Amino acid sequence: MTTATTELNKTALHHLHLKAGARMTDFAGWEMPLSYGSQISEHLSVRTSCGMFDVSHMTVTDVGGNDATDFLRYLLANDVARLTQAGMALYTGMLNQSGGVIDDLIVYRMHQGYRLVTNCATRHKVLSWIKVVGNDYDISIRVRTNLSIIAVHGPDSIPTVCAALPESFATAIYALQNFRSVELGDWLIARTGYTGEKGVELILPHADAELIWQSLAAAGVSPVGLAARDTLRLEAGMNLYGKDMDESVSPLSANMARTIAWESEDRNFVGRMALIQLMAEGVGEELVGIAYHGRGVMRDGYRVITDAGEGVISSGGFSPTLSHSIALARVPVGSSRCQVLMRGALQPAELVKPNFVRFGKRIY
Repeated sequence: MTTATTELNKTALHHLHLKAGARMTDFAGWEMPLSYGSQISEHLSVRTSCGMFDVSHMTVTDVGGNDATDFLRYLLANDVARLTQAGMALYTGMLNQSGGVIDDLIVYRMHQGYRLVTNCATRHKVLSWIKVVGNDYDISIRVRTNLSIIAVHGPDSIPTVCAALPESFATAIYALQNFRSVELGDWLIARTGYTGEKGVELILPHADAELIWQSLAAAGVSPVGLAARDTLRLEAGMNLYGKDMDESVSPLSANMARTIAWESEDRNFVGRMALIQLMAEGVGEELVGIAYHGRGVMRDGYRVITDAGEGVISSGGFSPTLSHSIALARVPVGSSRCQVLMRGALQPAELVKPNFVRFGKRIY
């Protein structure tokens, strides 16, 4: 008896990853490069020069129509009314009615409507939730399966990208501020990212992606896989959906309080009442950083014993930039000291703000 296997999705750059000798892995139904050799080298290339990531597995959804703004003001915890002109972007959570996080995402204001970039692992539930919540609004929804995303990050990223693109594109990129974007024909180029470094994200048609990837490689940009992407985002204190938050976790317990826009009292949004009730009752947990300078590596799921009670590591690993272990952990509010249970023994560790590295430098 044979068991049918489901073929994994592949990005438009898949064959180039194989050609480069990438070690591939199943990531939420997509065959993606885990590394191209040394994960440490890939990580450090982003911290010291620049590296490029194929993140085309993420879901790009364009929202338009007469009610697009009103719909997104209700759907998202942050307020798209803050995006007062095309080219602006913001980070936000998409919540359920209980105040749990369905996904975290970036929304871009376009000349016509908005663009959402959401995680690939949440694709089906996000699109289903958009359909349910949007049922009473005059909106159009277009999932952009024809687009690739190439992220280039590191201190040398912007001049390197600009040198590989037409002069008109380069001029527009140099003019961009952080969390700003520009539409150039079928392309959207944005100063957003997931590494704690300067960089740009190129959202472009599949047909253009291969040439750009090859041009960047020819310019010396190192390809970077998912393994280094994870250590980079952990050093930057950036959440990973499914680890640091999910539908059972409030954004108030996931270091996402700043992404909730409360200033418009007349604006309701999905999950608002649940969050108000939670704040009235008292938020019991918070997401913190932990630094461990001893031998060994903190891992996901390790128990954290604090002076205010017990918590758990949601994301843990070794920091190539700092040369010791770091972690994000959900612990009781008010904790000031901690130990981590590692290999059957409690090890003293340091509670810090949930970010560790910015622009290649230690910040805690």
